[in-house]
Amino acid sequence: MRSASVLSPQEIRIQAELKIAPGPEEAAGRALTILKRIKQSKPVIDIERGLYFTESFRRTEGQPLILRWSEALLHYARRSTVYIDDDQLIVGRSGQPGRYGILYPELDGNQLGAALDKLPERAYSPFNISEEDARIIKEEIAPYWRGKTFHEDLAQALTPETFRLTYNSDLSSRFIVNETASFRSSIQWVHDYEIVLTRGFSGIRAEAAAKLAALDENSPLDYTEKRPFWQAVINVSEAIILWAERHAEAAEELAAAEPHPVRRAELEQIAQICRRVPAHPARSFREALQAQWFVQMFSRVEQKTGTVISNGRMDQYLYPYYRRDKEAGLLTDDEAQELFECVWAAMAQFIDLYLSETGGAINEGYAHWEAVTVGGQTPDGQDAVNELTYILLKSKREFPLNYPDLAARIHTRSPRRYLHEVAETIKEGSGFPKLINDEEVVPLLLAKGASFAEAYDYSVSGCSECRMPNRDTYTSPCAYINFAAALEMVIYNGRMLKYGDEAIGLATGELESFQTFDDFFEAYLRQQTYFLKHAFIQQHEIIRLRARHFATPLGSSLHRLCRASCLDLHQPVIPGGIDLGYFEYIGYGTVVDSLAAIRANVFEEGRFTLTELREAMAHNFEGYEVIRAYQKNAPSYGNNDPRADEIGRRLDRTAQEFAGKYSRELGVRLDLRYVPFTSHVPFGKVVSASPNGRLAFTPLSDGSSASQGADVHGPTAVLLSNFATKNQDRSEHASRLLNVKLSPACVKGAAGTEKLVRFIEGWRDLKLWHIQFNVLNRETLLAAQAEPDKYRNLLVRIAGYSAYFTELTQDLQNDIIARTQHEAL
Repeated sequence: MRSASVLSPQEIRIQAELKIAPGPEEAAGRALTILKRIKQSKPVIDIERGLYFTESFRRTEGQPLILRWSEALLHYARRSTVYIDDDQLIVGRSGQPGRYGILYPELDGNQLGAALDKLPERAYSPFNISEEDARIIKEEIAPYWRGKTFHEDLAQALTPETFRLTYNSDLSSRFIVNETASFRSSIQWVHDYEIVLTRGFSGIRAEAAAKLAALDENSPLDYTEKRPFWQAVINVSEAIILWAERHAEAAEELAAAEPHPVRRAELEQIAQICRRVPAHPARSFREALQAQWFVQMFSRVEQKTGTVISNGRMDQYLYPYYRRDKEAGLLTDDEAQELFECVWAAMAQFIDLYLSETGGAINEGYAHWEAVTVGGQTPDGQDAVNELTYILLKSKREFPLNYPDLAARIHTRSPRRYLHEVAETIKEGSGFPKLINDEEVVPLLLAKGASFAEAYDYSVSGCSECRMPNRDTYTSPCAYINFAAALEMVIYNGRMLKYGDEAIGLATGELESFQTFDDFFEAYLRQQTYFLKHAFIQQHEIIRLRARHFATPLGSSLHRLCRASCLDLHQPVIPGGIDLGYFEYIGYGTVVDSLAAIRANVFEEGRFTLTELREAMAHNFEGYEVIRAYQKNAPSYGNNDPRADEIGRRLDRTAQEFAGKYSRELGVRLDLRYVPFTSHVPFGKVVSASPNGRLAFTPLSDGSSASQGADVHGPTAVLLSNFATKNQDRSEHASRLLNVKLSPACVKGAAGTEKLVRFIEGWRDLKLWHIQFNVLNRETLLAAQAEPDKYRNLLVRIAGYSAYFTELTQDLQNDIIARTQHEAL
């Protein structure tokens, strides 16, 4: 295999590892030492969270849900095993040593037994489990939840037409109009960490106790709603304080038995810090970081949040503690970086377990996104970059790990040094950071009701979304819609080859009835609207049902509006909140290219008929290679070609107009997004050959990126197509995820860094929401696919997160390889 002439720093590091003969390990940094013990091991399932929640819920039948949830957290805090890893300085984990996942039987406990049998050997994100733990799940945990889960409740609530687009008969997903609420209890979220750092949970508990004492005993509202809320806040505060104190006790026991004086002193300091935080306000950088991590980990115990709770703006809320310690001579930059990397090493060991095959398939590579936001602007609109910003960027360049997900906010006044360091970090080749554009996000947040201070202070959350702590209040998971399936249903008059003769969508007419492209396009739009209608029906039921099944006393205790209204965050309406939901357009480039190719070759050039095209597609283009070549070479999205981009803009507008008309009926904003995670792979597995020449059951296009290999006029053309397909006069839209793959050669050296900075500035000035990069050679990816054991450390960018290439399915590996590698900027 031909080797690339220019390698990224990541590729250079991996090549060096391949040349080093096995032998004594060289001295490594603390966090790297921790990682070497656990890296690439198959994760195991820790059942304690699921077991203790089940025990508690059995005892608390009939109580208000938020109170039951807080009691379960108290029970977990009392009973769970406490672990302190060797060499760690930051402590707190919710499972056994090594890589682990935990159970949330309240979500999909009805599928626990069947899922356990498949988990160890399934193709995507497999997990191990001991025989004894599997027995406990099947005999003690699963039976309690059967008939009580949200998944079952939702399936029963859907109309027959909506059910047909959503589920197979066994409640597995059809990957057509795909609900995501049955395998996570909340969408991505960011806490207000600052309240913990400045007040501590003792302060939060004291406020709750005072509010509880002040209630009117004779008031029905106070007794039935406010009283359970404040008692739950007290319970959850006591739970996390107890959990931290148990870590202090464990550290003291280890210190007493530790023969080495340096480690003994470290354990003693860990104990002192855990006695202090998160109960009380943090006094130092290390205390602040430890308090934040306790909240992070206990949030994972509380609920399964989509993409995991994000870290928020760490370079902002930790900065006062960093500056104070550094000015006092108590902290160096290297020590701050080491503490961050201890957190990253702990983060890497928690694996977001999806029992659901659907959840696992759309979150491949053990995906989780505890996004750390850097840069951006302060609440008063000034540039927010500081010394911690650069330490976090430096850590990402030097510490080869896929967690956390680093997100860099960019605006027109971002400092030149910051842009250069962002570019250098991108050039490292592991896919970090993803970029989020203040020039797009802030005006949209203002248009949706935020104040300037709230909009300027947003945190990146999840894949490419954003959150305004203390103002955002919408948590219901939303629909992923396979619009390539809608196109297939136009070709086959409401049917799909995958599902035989079953009528699933609208009967839009036989192909011979479409005399013009406008006829065909209108038929597609009818099918698209039909899918949207049922996605919104689905979402109506999700919003209505979730408050019966889920509560978040920890999240609510940290939210100003929840405390003001005495309402759990998962309730449908929180007074004063902004409810920003979404629906995902999956297969955008596939649909645009298919429609553009039909218009060009069938209706404009008359090269073949729709019936002949359908015949070619039904045979997966075997024997019809000429038709496929014409379709693949037609105008396509991602090339700054108005013939394709105009179609993309019409699709975008129609979807936004539907959202504008109907989402308010649900009491929320459901905005159009293009964020696939890895759903374009399983969604492609149900879609037969597409009119753009895509072969049957292969991945769809991802996000707002071009179809694989279709963008042939360089990355600037990709940006311009993305810009041209937006409808600037509408606000019913949010994130557009955009992947760009560059060869290391095109960004080589100082000149390459400057070119990349200019490209980022162009993206910023076009006001595009998101962009992320793979800077790797195709040859490296092919070598890793052929010899995975030699490339276990190879990180690639997927869709809003990075993952180890060798832990992906071959389908997703092939999808990444097939993305256009641009050789020039």
